[in-house]
Amino acid sequence: MTLVSGRPTVAGIDLERATIPELQRAMDSGPLTSAELTGFYLDRIRLLDPRLHAVITTNPDAPRLAAESDDRRRARRMLGLLDGIPVLLKDNIDTADRQRTTAGSFALAGSRPAADAHLVERLRAAGAVILGKTNLSEWANFRDRRSSSGWSAIGGQAGNPYVLDRNTCGSSSGSAAAIAANLATVAVGTETNGSIVTAAGANGVVGVKPSIGLVSRSGVVPISVVQDTAGPMARTVTDAAILLAVLNGPDSGDPSTSDSPARPDYLRFLDPAALHGKRIGLWDPTGGTSPETLAAFARAVDLLESSGATTVEVTIPGLDVVGRTELPSMLHEFKHGINEYLAATPGEHPADLAGLIEFNKANADVEMGFFGQELFEEAQATSGDLTEPAYLSMRAEATGAARRGLDDTLRAHRLDAIVAPTNAPAWKTTLGRGDDYRFGSSAPAAVSGYANITVPMGFVGPLPVGLSIMAGRYSEPTILALAYAFEQAARARRPPEFLPSC
Repeated sequence: MTLVSGRPTVAGIDLERATIPELQRAMDSGPLTSAELTGFYLDRIRLLDPRLHAVITTNPDAPRLAAESDDRRRARRMLGLLDGIPVLLKDNIDTADRQRTTAGSFALAGSRPAADAHLVERLRAAGAVILGKTNLSEWANFRDRRSSSGWSAIGGQAGNPYVLDRNTCGSSSGSAAAIAANLATVAVGTETNGSIVTAAGANGVVGVKPSIGLVSRSGVVPISVVQDTAGPMARTVTDAAILLAVLNGPDSGDPSTSDSPARPDYLRFLDPAALHGKRIGLWDPTGGTSPETLAAFARAVDLLESSGATTVEVTIPGLDVVGRTELPSMLHEFKHGINEYLAATPGEHPADLAGLIEFNKANADVEMGFFGQELFEEAQATSGDLTEPAYLSMRAEATGAARRGLDDTLRAHRLDAIVAPTNAPAWKTTLGRGDDYRFGSSAPAAVSGYANITVPMGFVGPLPVGLSIMAGRYSEPTILALAYAFEQAARARRPPEFLPSC
C-alpha cells in the first residue's frame, strides 16, 4: 500500500488511474476489498488533510459500511456499481448518522438532521460507503462578497492540491480538492452558480452540474430553489457518469424532479468517437483576462476538430440581464429557503436567518475574522416571499434570459453543445481580501437550469484548467459523451504535486 510517496496504490491497484468498474472487478476477483479501499482512504485523509483542509469529518460508520458491502459481495447480493465504493459528501448535505451537517458554520454545530437527504438515501440503497463530509465555502459562498472560496469557520481554508497556497475555487472546493488528492473515489458537490464546475476545473477533476430536476435537493442546505443542484465530482467521466446515475431520480419532496428522465445507465453513452460529426459552439467568456487559459482553450479546440467536430464561434446573448437580476432573485430565495430548512431541522441552532445573523455577531471572533455577512443582511432585508410580484418578475427575467441565450444559440447554429474555458488558473488565497475571480462560464447553464460538465483541459504552469461543455435541459447523455471523447483524446489530467507555492 502506497499512501503518499509515488502514486496512490492499494492491493497493487493504481487509484489515480483505476475507474469504478476496474475497482469492482478487483473486488470481485479478490485482490481488493471495500474494507481495504475504505481503510486506505481514511489513512490517506489522516496523513494529507492537515495540509489540505478538504475534509471536515470522516464517518465513524464507514468501516462498518465497507464490511457490509464485502459481506454482500461474498453472498453475491451486490447492489450495483457503487456498492463498496467510498464517497465523500459536501457538508451541506444532510445525513441522519453520527456526522453533523454544518454548511461550514458553527451555527449548525448542534444541528441533527432527522433524515438523510434524498440523494444520500439513493447512495445508501446503492451500497456506497459514506466516507465523510468535505469542507466548503461557508454557507456555499452566500454570506459575504469578500468571502474566500474554500474557507469555513469549522473547516478552515482548503488548499489546492496542485499548489497549496492557491485557491480551491467554488463552494464545492473540499469535494474537488479531496478527489484531486485521491482522498476518496468520488464525491458529491452542490452548485447554485459555478460551485461544482469552477472547483472541479481549478482542481483538475471532472464535475457535473446536472439539469435542475435530475437530482433532488431535499435535505440540502439551500440557497436558491430555482438554481440549486447536487452533482458528481470524480477523476474520470466514467466515474462521474456512474455516480450521476445513482443520484438521478424523482423525489416527492422536490417537485422539480417530477419529470426527471430515468436514465440509470449513463455509461452506454460514453463513446470515444462521440465528437465525430458534432457541431460545437466555441464561447470565450474571459474578456481577454487570461491569455494563458485562452491558449489552452485553443489547443482544446484543435483537438475537438481533429476528433471530427465542426466548431463555430458564438456569443451568448442576455448575460447582462442575468447579471442584473440573478443575485436579487437569489437573496429572496435564500431567505425563504434557509428559514424553511432551519424550521424543519432538529437540534440546537438559530431558528431563522435573523438568528444566524445574530449568531455571527455574537461569535464574530470565529465566524467573521476575515469577512462579514453582507449577503445575509441583504437577504434578511427582503420579504423572502416567493409570491411577491417584484421577485417573480426578476426571477422570470434572469431565468428567461439565460434559457433564451442558450436555446437560441444552440438552435441558430444547429449545435450539439457549447464549450468554453471553465476557469482561469487558481489565484493565491488572500483571506480577508476576497477572491481574485477573473471570469467564469457557469452562468448560462446555472441560471437556465441546464446541463454543464467540466473536464480537465490542460495546465497553465502547474495549475489545471478545465473545459466546460453545456447544452439544453436533460442533455446529460450528450455532454457526458462529448466530455468522455475529449477526455480520452486529451488525457490532460495529471496527479497533483502538493507544491507549497509557485
